Amino acid sequence: MTFNLRSALLIHNPNAGNGGSGRRRMLDQARRIFAGGGIEADLVETTGPGHATEMARRAADEGRGLVIACGGDGTLNEIVNGLAAQKNGHRVPLALLPGGTANVLAKELDLPWDIPSAAEKLVRGVVKEIALGLATPLEQPEKKKYFLSVAGSGPDGMIVYAIDLDLKARLGILAYWWQGAREAFRYKFPHFRIVTGNMSIDASLVIVGRTKNYGGPFKITTGADLFEDHFELMALTTQSGFRYLSYLPSLWLGDLRDTEGVHFWKADKLVCEPLDKNPVYAQVDGEPLARLPVEFRIIPRALKLLVPSNSL
Repeated sequence: MTFNLRSALLIHNPNAGNGGSGRRRMLDQARRIFAGGGIEADLVETTGPGHATEMARRAADEGRGLVIACGGDGTLNEIVNGLAAQKNGHRVPLALLPGGTANVLAKELDLPWDIPSAAEKLVRGVVKEIALGLATPLEQPEKKKYFLSVAGSGPDGMIVYAIDLDLKARLGILAYWWQGAREAFRYKFPHFRIVTGNMSIDASLVIVGRTKNYGGPFKITTGADLFEDHFELMALTTQSGFRYLSYLPSLWLGDLRDTEGVHFWKADKLVCEPLDKNPVYAQVDGEPLARLPVEFRIIPRALKLLVPSNSL
């Protein structure tokens, strides 16, 4: 265990995933495990959107040695934005205890979904510096957001914007499937332009991956690496909802790369521009961002992350 992690803040979103008293008992076990490794973790709980960002910023201001997130991808994104935006020079490492709907980072790091078991792996882990993605709406730069795992523009952005939050709370990841099925028959799949360096392509969807895992059981940007300083991008050019549905078996079987109309490449910066007045939305880590145009850029060494030693 790296030294100087001893004073930790454990930020828990009780509304993520199943939550409840059972998870609090598991968090108490995890705290005892961390304490056995010399890390004393104070537990705080979020009360609404944006609260995790505020608490992460406060942890950095207080000189904490570690912030531990327990929640879903949205909670994790809030905490990442609280830590990465710090200007006082104190960069607090981040650790994750899985507790939400998709838990993309937990899959990427091969963390157990059982919270005490994840704590056992993390307490023997190491701190690594990693890059983050930064998504900036070019017409509303004040809405820029860092992201840790996956961003995108097109139908996945529309799904995130349109999803019923009450349904998500009841059904978890199945709510995304339900919304995705609805969008397949009513979304128009407008083209937008993706510009990376000297290359441009008109597409209806782009996935901007920092991780191999996308959500649920799927892996899309399988050439992405959390410990490298670039994105892997996947773009689809079709404007047919039925064609999108036809990609699902290839996605399930993991051979999407061999499918016609699917494009993969790597970059450290891209701009997504609308081609007409049809609104196209972007999402970051499963949370809504803004309408295009949006720039996605790699920010090297933006975050310190506590990872299990076997994930390197």
